[in-house]
Amino acid sequence: MKRKRHLKQTKRQLKKTIFKDGKLYFTKETERRIFFFMTLIMLASGAVMKLL
Repeated sequence: MKRKRHLKQTKRQLKKTIFKDGKLYFTKETERRIFFFMTLIMLASGAVMKLL
């Protein structure tokens, strides 16, 4: 049973983005990761602007 669950997770992880009908869809995990890195970039740029 655990092995089947692991295989499903592996298949799901392979499709992080889906392009369908002219739209780009992300998995929840991928979207959270993108916004996390965007937040870090904004935080770093704000710190740099404050120092200049």
